[in-house]
Amino acid sequence: MTQNGDSDLRHHIAHLQVIHPDDIGRFARLGVAANLQALWAVYEPQMVELTIPFLGPERTSWQYAFGGLARSGARLAAGSDWPVSSPDPLAAIHVAVNRRAPGDPEAFLPEQALDLSTALAAYTSGSAWLNHADDTGRIEGGALADLVVLDRDPFNGPTDEIGAARVRATYVEGECVFGDQSTR
Repeated sequence: MTQNGDSDLRHHIAHLQVIHPDDIGRFARLGVAANLQALWAVYEPQMVELTIPFLGPERTSWQYAFGGLARSGARLAAGSDWPVSSPDPLAAIHVAVNRRAPGDPEAFLPEQALDLSTALAAYTSGSAWLNHADDTGRIEGGALADLVVLDRDPFNGPTDEIGAARVRATYVEGECVFGDQSTR
């Protein structure tokens, strides 16, 4: 950095399926954001039939270490990797918090779950920061009024219902571009 000067590069590593435990703390120390795709952190046929048998028990336990990254102080950003998986951030936030899709009986590595505040921040302010969108990704004076209004408060219900929330309205720079304008 001293040789090339400060360029405000915002380095990140995406997908992060398998992370050696020794590397978890390096994200924060090096200032590298962890770019998560939470929908993949579930038991599903590809995971059960292909991935786990290939990785074996030890490396299987290193998968999608979202909780470990958050506890280490790493900056988290999150996205969907659409069109490979759903672009629905509420479904992904549900998985990040519950480590299972709605209706799944067993959580995948539940010790790697994120709390709801951390998961929401990864999908909002974390991704905004990563994309140099410093005037959005949060609700405060001076920020763009880019936001959604949900049909429920996800903090006031059971975590296994986060994925059932639906968007009632979407605002871009304060203008309603989708849904019910009476939510103002």
